[in-house]
Amino acid sequence: MTRAGWSDRTRLNEARLMFEKMLSYANHLGLFGEETGPNGESLGNFPQAFTHLALISAAFNLDRVLEKGGRV
Repeated sequence: MTRAGWSDRTRLNEARLMFEKMLSYANHLGLFGEETGPNGESLGNFPQAFTHLALISAAFNLDRVLEKGGRV
């Protein structure tokens, strides 16, 4: 959401909450499955890196926008 330029306060708060919710889908080792089921359970195999790299990228971009006070 932040990379798409949705950096107004409402969208930025929504992006932060969505990111925090995503973190709750990790298992006890901090890994994410290929898919997430309707109740948040991990489904499928554990991808080697793509999901985790996307999570790091989202965290970096969200942090960058939050530090600038909501400006891209």
